[in-house]
Amino acid sequence: MSDNRSGTMSLVSHLEELRKRILLSLLGVAIGAVACWVLYPQILDLLLRPYCSIRGKTAAESVFGSGCELLVTDPLEPFSVRLSVAGYGGLALAMPVLLWHLWRFIVPGLYSRERRWAIPFVLSGLVLFAGGCALAYWSIPRALDFLVDIGGPDLISVFSPAKYISFVIKMTMAFGIGFEFPLILVFLQLIGILTPAALRRSRRY
Repeated sequence: MSDNRSGTMSLVSHLEELRKRILLSLLGVAIGAVACWVLYPQILDLLLRPYCSIRGKTAAESVFGSGCELLVTDPLEPFSVRLSVAGYGGLALAMPVLLWHLWRFIVPGLYSRERRWAIPFVLSGLVLFAGGCALAYWSIPRALDFLVDIGGPDLISVFSPAKYISFVIKMTMAFGIGFEFPLILVFLQLIGILTPAALRRSRRY
């Protein structure tokens, strides 16, 4: 029968498999974090490019301090920033590994029809999220230009590393998650929660 599941597992086997997948996923994140720790100068330079790109603009000269540096006000801040970059970077690098182990964990409980949909959904989700992150990276200089200019020439903007990195990460995540919205709509239609008629009724909103 085409809709039979691929296999069954006892509760103990299920928990052992879950433990194995979690440990392997954590190992992937740890390896990615170590790589990002080593490559921190290059990653920080990449994160600073949106900020540095607007420093020389005439409109921003009166509201930015000199140079393209971030102001450290806490002795522990450089370490915490590097740790944060390594952690988030490791998570991003390990995302394919995490999704692979998630897929291997849930596939025994899926019907064949559900398995056919799973891979296109995961790949589409990755592409959409990457597209959102790319748009966020392109938008950050424009957002910074607007935010610092709106305060007027009497305010000198010198950002701290922790707050700037947090701003970049939050904006990138917001765009990436926002780009998943079409995929969520398709998923809700496939499982019957949302219908095309309901979407048409809500179009004006």
